[in-house]
Amino acid sequence: MNQSSKFLASGLIFTITLLCCSNSWAQRKGLVIPKVEKKDSICFALYTVEKGTLKLMAQLYPLADDDSRDLELQIQKDGKWQTVAKSKVREDLYDSPPGAKAWNSLLRVEDWDHSQDWNYRVVALDGVAKYSGIIRKDPKDKNEIVVAAFTGNSNGDRSMKPDMIANLKAQKPDLLFFSGDQSYDHRNHLGAWLLFGRQFGELIKDCPTICIPDDHDVGQGNLWGEEGVDSSLPGASDGGYTMSPQYVNEVQFAQTGNLPDPYDATPVKRDISVYYTALNIGGISFAIIEDRKFKTGPAGVIPKMGPRPDHINDPKYDRKAVDVPEAQLLGERQLKFLNAWGKDWEGAEMKAVLSQTIFAGGAHIHHGQRLLADLDSNGWPQTGRNKALAEIRKSFAVMIAGDQHLATVFHHGIDDWNDSGYSFCVPSIVNYYPRIWYPLEKGVNPVSDALPHTGQYFDGLGNKITAYAYANPDHEREKYGPKDKGAAGHGIIRFDKNKRTIKFECWPRQSDVTNPNHKQFPGWPVTVKQEDNYSRKAVAYLPMLNFPDHPDPVVQVISEATGETVYTLRVKGTSYRPKVFAKGTYTVKVDAGDKAETIIGLKASSDIIRSSINVEF
Repeated sequence: MNQSSKFLASGLIFTITLLCCSNSWAQRKGLVIPKVEKKDSICFALYTVEKGTLKLMAQLYPLADDDSRDLELQIQKDGKWQTVAKSKVREDLYDSPPGAKAWNSLLRVEDWDHSQDWNYRVVALDGVAKYSGIIRKDPKDKNEIVVAAFTGNSNGDRSMKPDMIANLKAQKPDLLFFSGDQSYDHRNHLGAWLLFGRQFGELIKDCPTICIPDDHDVGQGNLWGEEGVDSSLPGASDGGYTMSPQYVNEVQFAQTGNLPDPYDATPVKRDISVYYTALNIGGISFAIIEDRKFKTGPAGVIPKMGPRPDHINDPKYDRKAVDVPEAQLLGERQLKFLNAWGKDWEGAEMKAVLSQTIFAGGAHIHHGQRLLADLDSNGWPQTGRNKALAEIRKSFAVMIAGDQHLATVFHHGIDDWNDSGYSFCVPSIVNYYPRIWYPLEKGVNPVSDALPHTGQYFDGLGNKITAYAYANPDHEREKYGPKDKGAAGHGIIRFDKNKRTIKFECWPRQSDVTNPNHKQFPGWPVTVKQEDNYSRKAVAYLPMLNFPDHPDPVVQVISEATGETVYTLRVKGTSYRPKVFAKGTYTVKVDAGDKAETIIGLKASSDIIRSSINVEF
């Protein structure tokens, strides 16, 4: 039996086992919300602070009819608890299961002092219930900003996660990012969300947290939001949502209500809300996008070429024909947001884009079956994917996501390999639906000695990607525990502001990060340079810019022929030579914060050795 057959056979056995497990879960009537003592009525709280505004979302267990609905947010100041915000517990209906209510509340404080840590507590039931944590100061004085990233909290394992909690406390993240599928209970988000809070609340209460809901959170197996339309096909491949707008909005409010206010809060169709926005943590600016809210569904747009509309396994399919230029991915609204965010470097030294999934097909074998292309990935539609990458790379942003059930690091390309940014797809918390990176051919220009299938590839949709690392499930051995067999775990991303590097770490689920004998998945860590996220080959260069008295300014390059911004970057040091991708003349803006200068009419030259310009502020 060859290696490919072994992968497929073991994957089939693993699939059958997991399907049996999954069916046993499906046979249950759903999560039972535990009854708690009144003093424990607050399940958990998650928060962010952006531009002086604190937003804290408190999630409660169901209250009795005679319980007070008043909430207070208090901080400890000068040894005393002081109330800084008040609100009412929301009882808006989820619409499923019948009678389920939100039982949450948003507490908001303007002009928040973000220069120090604050002990806080949420107080409910006239003081009987209290929930405490720490709202951390902005870590802008730290050189290394650490992000912990997760995905896929499958109902295949509803247990507590003490192993992950212990590891994360040791790794001391500055930000928690849950990229989707925090809930796998399609019609009982309230019960699943309360379970999620019991599992991860110990971390969330003391750390800024981003949660973005994905398909399973809003009650469906796959999601092509198509601007909020009503889906009618099984699998929702015609685009839109299967659950009611009321349910979708309650899910989104519960998971994203603590995020900074949306860039443009205008709802999509059927009054479904949006939440795409930006958050700055310690000088790292994160764009939080909804990569499935506007995406076109494949059914009726392209011919069916597999067992379902989004899976292609017909060897005769034409990659180019699958690309439908009028099909949307991020939508014009989010592209506009990314364009504006990419130019705004106030308080930012590096940038990252947080999404539900990556901009490529990231696996070859899905649940024991080889697929040629997966339209559920952000590799489709290709034109929309390229538009997104073209905006993202203008700010040299790295990309962090989940959803794929397979950890990967890819360097993306549009016109050529590696001319765009890097993505890190983190492993699932619980990987009940395993996927495998196993191309049929060796990659061109391999980049890793630890893994056999790295280098340059076309994904199943013809997109150019360079594979740097992947963590395939292992069905034949146990590494640190049985839950590692599905390549479950979490990701750590370290932004080094002095070196301008980003390190991706990928930790197996039951590893002990404090144990030197416990290693990351083979192929990790992967470290990339900030400027490699727009490593498009230069056609020409502009004169060297010198700013000896104003180090680390923001440099923006604008084409005078088109009026478009080529890129914007906070450079490191006291000089910088801008690269450009076409000859001609350019305007360069140099912003040192308190001073700025605009230089027009700079001519591009293919000769990199040219005279320099002293920027006079």
